[in-house]
Amino acid sequence: MVLTIVAAIFVFGLLVLVHELGHFITAKLTGMRVDEFAIGFGPKLVSFQRGETVYSIRAVPLGGFNDIAGMSPDDNDAGERGYCARPILSRMIVIVAGSAMNLILPIFLFFGIFFFSGVTTPSTEPILGTVLEGQAAAQAGLMSGDRVLAIDGKPIDTWSDFLTAVREKGGEPLDFRISRDGEEIEATVTPVYDAQEKRAMVGVMGATDTRHPGFFESAALAVERTGTIIYMMLDALYKILLELSGAQLAGPLGVAQMAGEVAQMGFVPLLNFAAFLSLNLGLVNLFPIPALDGGHFLLLCIEAVRGKPLGPTAFLYIQRVGIVLLLTLMLFATKNDIVRVFFGG
Repeated sequence: MVLTIVAAIFVFGLLVLVHELGHFITAKLTGMRVDEFAIGFGPKLVSFQRGETVYSIRAVPLGGFNDIAGMSPDDNDAGERGYCARPILSRMIVIVAGSAMNLILPIFLFFGIFFFSGVTTPSTEPILGTVLEGQAAAQAGLMSGDRVLAIDGKPIDTWSDFLTAVREKGGEPLDFRISRDGEEIEATVTPVYDAQEKRAMVGVMGATDTRHPGFFESAALAVERTGTIIYMMLDALYKILLELSGAQLAGPLGVAQMAGEVAQMGFVPLLNFAAFLSLNLGLVNLFPIPALDGGHFLLLCIEAVRGKPLGPTAFLYIQRVGIVLLLTLMLFATKNDIVRVFFGG
């Protein structure tokens, strides 16, 4: 539980901090007045002022915000430096900068992983890599580095053989024969059937082979990995919208649970998870839904075409529709979280 909380705070904090930094930096660069840059929400724990901006750390370490002056024409005390008084292009840059930072962050995370930890590829050998605590394999005494020789008397020569043997038996107990430090050991492992994944699982990951690329190759691989994931995400989002299915949606509870599970595998897998989630946040936040950055950008495009902003009444109704849509998605995602976390669905 403690690991899950710490991992969730780290991941959420990093992604929101980077997102808000994007808005903050571009607001400053385009001449807007930023009254406060805050990490977290709730009461202030620490704060100091530099120039016109107050920098603060708040009690709830999830999220953050920028208090940019003049977000509304009715509440602009910053004159020409207020958000609403700046050119449309400047406002567009500030709005999309948060999501842009979320799309850029994974490149740096992947670069750090590749350059310092190396590039890992799955090994074809039937050797256990990560053994998850509390799962079936760990409970049976299996350890990282164990080589699986046979399952139920059937020889296991490759990792593919191992996966096939586990899946074929469903949730039935399996008799493992393994090699550890030159000795052969036998153990009985009872897989857990995952109804969502529709397969039996014993809580292990295969071993990996690692190589260490140089600086420029690491950078190129990081860009390539980021682009590949973005493509896969867009394809998945398209299929979700096409099928009008939200069964795969996850809310804060689900993400926190996943962060805790990944953190058990180590810090590098957690960084991979943060990179994946950052791309997800960046793409979703660009959706043209009111209350999201993409919705604000769409309204700025309409303003550019009309030559003037929408009236306050129209803007209010649009914002309300956006909030209702977001709340509906959050409720649906939270329902999915509750089913997964508490009922294993």
